[in-house]
Amino acid sequence: MNRPLSGAGLGFRRELIEPLKHSVPNVIDFFEVAPENWAGLGGRSAKDLRHFTERYPFVCHGLSLSLGGPAPLDTQLLHKTKAFMKAHGMQLFTEHLSWCSDESHLYDLLPIPCTQEAVMWTAKRIKQAQDILEMRIGIENASTYIAPPGAEMSEAEFVAAVVREADCLLHLDVNNIYVNSQNFGFDALDYLNTLPLERTCYVHVAGHYVEPDGLLIDTHGAEVVDPVWHLLLAAYERMGGDVPTCLERDFNLPSLNELTVEVMQIARLQAQAPRMKKVA
Repeated sequence: MNRPLSGAGLGFRRELIEPLKHSVPNVIDFFEVAPENWAGLGGRSAKDLRHFTERYPFVCHGLSLSLGGPAPLDTQLLHKTKAFMKAHGMQLFTEHLSWCSDESHLYDLLPIPCTQEAVMWTAKRIKQAQDILEMRIGIENASTYIAPPGAEMSEAEFVAAVVREADCLLHLDVNNIYVNSQNFGFDALDYLNTLPLERTCYVHVAGHYVEPDGLLIDTHGAEVVDPVWHLLLAAYERMGGDVPTCLERDFNLPSLNELTVEVMQIARLQAQAPRMKKVA
């Protein structure tokens, strides 16, 4: 089950299982799952997942590890995730550079202050997670809607500092860069160029929602817009087109055929970009 991860992929949703069982489009090279939603399940859900993990590579993308949070790291979740990944032959785990819990889960991904103290705190917790999982993990730049006070560096500089201090990998989300650039008024390409793109192990692309007042919300519930496609191509031109890239679509799910059109767009942009081997 240890298949190489490459190409263009799609988030694995229960609503898509039946059409995918009928036929998986050739352009879909892999799938992504959240361990919180699948680990430990039995019955039909477990059988359905096994049906696909025996045939396709899967990425494990966490939602609730709260790497920047104040509470002790959830080592029980990490051990559960490790067993889940081993059972299904998954070779890559990624998580958000954010926090989402203290005494209980807050069910939102909150921004971490961009300070040197937070760099060291978060990197220490990432190292702990890597020690438990026995692998380097990818850390995703998150969408944010408030800027914590006391910033000592830009958001992009903070992401880069954490990745380097933790000696982990980068999970690049181009839609999150675009959303934040519009909401906070910075240049998305400058942000992209600040990141250690040579460490990129995985990419997300998604759609978002625009509020009546112009605020962008990272919903994963709409089609990818042209500026995000352009930013994805710019990322490929800097790091190469051979980084596995997943289309996220969590709400307002269209048909599998419509999703496949966007996965095909990922594959087309990958084919246009140079092939470069990352130095992790």
